[in-house]
Amino acid sequence: MAMVVALVLSILYEVVSRYVFGAPTLWSFDISYMLNGALFLLASAYSLKVEAHVRIDFLSSKLSLRYQQYINLFFYLLLIGPSFFFLSYVAGEKAISAWVTGEVESVSPWSPLVWPFYGAITIGLAAFTLQVYIDGFRYLKGIKTPGESVTKDEVSHG
Repeated sequence: MAMVVALVLSILYEVVSRYVFGAPTLWSFDISYMLNGALFLLASAYSLKVEAHVRIDFLSSKLSLRYQQYINLFFYLLLIGPSFFFLSYVAGEKAISAWVTGEVESVSPWSPLVWPFYGAITIGLAAFTLQVYIDGFRYLKGIKTPGESVTKDEVSHG
């Protein structure tokens, strides 16, 4: 939520600065794409947990519940999980490299350090990967139903 507030405030500041005072900022574009990208990835694990994503299940919904769970198990544990584990690893390497070298955004006149952005990407990808594996094991045990939302009470208690 804090990132949403920061994103709105930075854009509001830029609009007022540009159109009221005629003095655009150097940093607003960089802050907005970094916060937006980080926000998107940091929210992905939660979105998966509460089934707030788009699910195209017009074919699989015709199958038995256990078969649907096996299909999701296959995709989560054997395709999505390893893919996002690899992406998390690569993002982590990139974040560490950017931190060690002091890498800055090279196409920006403001030239901000990029390791905080890469670090947020890494955390978001790692959290998503963890949630994919948690859901995969829930499908394996037969305790998760594809497409069924989790209640707010279940989210707050684990």
